[in-house]
Amino acid sequence: MPKLDEKGVRVAMATLPDWERRQGQILRTWEFADFKEALAFVNRVGRLAEKVGHHPDIDIRWNKVRLALVSHSEGGLTEQDFALAHKINQLLLD
Repeated sequence: MPKLDEKGVRVAMATLPDWERRQGQILRTWEFADFKEALAFVNRVGRLAEKVGHHPDIDIRWNKVRLALVSHSEGGLTEQDFALAHKINQLLLD
């Protein structure tokens, strides 16, 4: 999947208001009541990532989870990163 150009990234970012773009990747942090809830979310993200074959970088700190998405193989952001971000957002609504 080809890397998005600057315009493509800007358009895709507009569809993800809770995510930010930093250092060539898209990021979002969630806060949960405790470690158990944070870990349960990470496990759900992990199952989703395995299913779609695209994996975020995950940082978990007691009740906070930060996910970072970038297509390392393409050297930047692709449609796959934004599609996964939307699916991750949906996890909390299901």
